Amino acid sequence: MAIEAPYSKHSTNNFIIGIGIFLAMAIIFAYDGYLSKYEWSLRHTFYEEHVKDGKPDFDMVFNQKSPFVFVALAAVVTVWFWARKNKKLLADENELIISDKKRISYDSIQQINKTYFEKKGFFVITYKNKGGGEVRLRLSDRKYDNLSAVLEHVVAKIS
Repeated sequence: MAIEAPYSKHSTNNFIIGIGIFLAMAIIFAYDGYLSKYEWSLRHTFYEEHVKDGKPDFDMVFNQKSPFVFVALAAVVTVWFWARKNKKLLADENELIISDKKRISYDSIQQINKTYFEKKGFFVITYKNKGGGEVRLRLSDRKYDNLSAVLEHVVAKIS
């Protein structure tokens, strides 16, 4: 029976918060940079302070150009989120599957250090890769939900 650890809600929420912050910053700076010139704007005094003789100072230029950067950053984080949101860890009968390219057979696992799993929520797997080198993989419960069940399954398989 395979045990699955999906991408964590913690990481998903962090991505959503980051996207929201970038979009909020874009809106705030765009308002100050473009809409503050109108009399009805609540930030018209900002426009009067930072535009002298029709020439904007550094702050106004920054407020006019930065929204495009913030929207681009929000787009990059959104693409990064969509690429990672379906990521999961799978512990089946023969191997631990991290991704399509990264699979760790239980025979190659040398050590599991679960000293900090209860307090800090991570454990470290030391295994031999195909080239014969020793690799350490740190798995955290902030990145995957249901990690304790995967850990129990892996420990049972290598014992």
